[in-house]
Amino acid sequence: MSIATGYSPIELMICAAARLLEDGALVVVGTGMPCAAAMLAQKTTAPNLTLLFEAGGVGPRLPRMPISVGDSRTFYQGLMATSMADIMETCQRGMVDYTFLGGAQIDPFGNLNSTQIGRDYEHPDVRLPGSGGANDLGSTCWKTLVITPHDRRRFVPRLDFVTTPGFLDGPGARERAGLPAGSGPYKVVTSLAVLGFDEASCRMRIESLHEGVSHQEVQANTGFELLTRDPLDTTPPPSAEQLEVLRGEVDPHGYILGRRAP
Repeated sequence: MSIATGYSPIELMICAAARLLEDGALVVVGTGMPCAAAMLAQKTTAPNLTLLFEAGGVGPRLPRMPISVGDSRTFYQGLMATSMADIMETCQRGMVDYTFLGGAQIDPFGNLNSTQIGRDYEHPDVRLPGSGGANDLGSTCWKTLVITPHDRRRFVPRLDFVTTPGFLDGPGARERAGLPAGSGPYKVVTSLAVLGFDEASCRMRIESLHEGVSHQEVQANTGFELLTRDPLDTTPPPSAEQLEVLRGEVDPHGYILGRRAP
């Protein structure tokens, strides 16, 4: 917890991600920080945000943080209790605005790896959980959002395995692969900055720096050269309302935020 500012890096990341979700949008979320961000948006600036969960929950009003995408709370006061097949079909029909994804590695074009560390598929250094629904969601939802810590192990020039396509190898690559034109990575919210993607080159760029973070610090923690938007913004800090709702309603038990001192 930052004594000077009164919020933690995790709270800043969640609040920054929540601001990206506009009222009336549809978003597929998992558990953890993405779910916290979607819940916070729904309880503050986007009351008509519709949450979808991979296991089949559509449009719930989450009373508390679920522990899995199949948690019964992901159906609470929902619009529909359906199936994974229906959720994926809804994405394939082009009806879902956002999906939150993560991974062990991300490259300059927003491709994600959640399969393995080490490039020998039969003998990797580390075997990771794999895609789950990440490839489907990153391929068919219009905009992909990522929340992740920022360090050189995660931000790499080349993935050990491409689990989920971002912009693949640059402009036009998604379309050539048969993916919807205009879809792809949108924002990457990290512990240091908010990153986006240059429209012409599809490469990752810095769009705002968190308070107290320098451009040099972000670049030093990235394994490839980042572009920089001009003008470069400062990430707005969490508002008092956001923090009150996040701590008191979204995650009062500190599952994501961690336990706070009285």
